[in-house]
Amino acid sequence: MNQPTTLIEAVRYFADPDIALAFMAKLRWPNGVVVCPTCEDTDVRFLPSRRLWQCRNRHPRSQFSIKVGTVMEDSPIGLDKWLPAFWMIINDKNGVSSHEMARSLGVTQKSAWFMLHRIRLAMQTGTFRQLAGEVEVDETFIGGKSRFMHKDVRARKITGTGGMGKTAVLGLLERHGPDGHSTVRTKVIASRRRKTLSPEVRQHVEPGSDLFTDALKSYSDLSDVYTHQVIDHAEEYARGKVHTNGIENFWSLLKRSIKGTYVSVEPFHLFR
Repeated sequence: MNQPTTLIEAVRYFADPDIALAFMAKLRWPNGVVVCPTCEDTDVRFLPSRRLWQCRNRHPRSQFSIKVGTVMEDSPIGLDKWLPAFWMIINDKNGVSSHEMARSLGVTQKSAWFMLHRIRLAMQTGTFRQLAGEVEVDETFIGGKSRFMHKDVRARKITGTGGMGKTAVLGLLERHGPDGHSTVRTKVIASRRRKTLSPEVRQHVEPGSDLFTDALKSYSDLSDVYTHQVIDHAEEYARGKVHTNGIENFWSLLKRSIKGTYVSVEPFHLFR
């Protein structure tokens, strides 16, 4: 059977523990050579009755499962739940709540919450590869609208104009990278000032790239290492390939998922 393309296919496909184990083993050891996660030796044997491997070297953790060394380690939840959970959070464009996952997979809400946070942790794995080619940069503010707040909450949080009381987030979009797909990186930032934005852009974008931003003055010092082109939204939204529509579409999708699925995200959890 081909890999599942829908949730119901994923549930049926991974319901067989042997298929789920073989799927994980192929992802973890694509060359077919099983490696002990403790001593990194390849002299191991499979115990089919327990679906475990045993390293022939003597050490305290000679027996290990496919979960050891992953975000699923020490979890009693089976692969028949974990793998559809991965499928859901990756494929649900508007996000998935712990209550929805609990109903879909037949686990408790607390278990679904635990799984979602573990999976998000796995998805935060960084990379040393810088964005290159054509890169759009923009920032946004995440937070509730003042008209939906209680009077006391509004008085406490909204103490100024613009993004006051909200959390600033920087976004960088690489248009059609090496794999043919666009890539987005986001990071919670302290402010929109130059001393915050400029170092982040220089860290994540390869020198010599085509950089597209709006007319925010904080980006004005980036022309020394980038081909920096600016689109002034007070006058126009696109001039040929000079625009930030791609990253702005991402912001629209992100805010729609927060409003429709998560309702409210505390700044403490926003990085997830």
